[in-house]
Amino acid sequence: MADEPQSERPLATFESGIDELDKVVKELERGDLPLERSLELFERGVALAGACRKQLEEAEARVEILLKKEGKIQPAPFPTDKA
Repeated sequence: MADEPQSERPLATFESGIDELDKVVKELERGDLPLERSLELFERGVALAGACRKQLEEAEARVEILLKKEGKIQPAPFPTDKA
């Protein structure tokens, strides 16, 4: 996998993806990067955001399946500290 482009590496976990995305954003925000490095980081950020979004959508689908009652999906809001 050493030859695999950075933008195509799979995520180990959602949390690791968010952590890496945060690092990518911070590096891009510095603004002192060569164009090629900025493009590499941007591509990795887009890939990370997409992978994290996909994991969230899969988690949402799993929650909906778990909440399925009488053949109908009955989504329920997650409790929050504010409620």
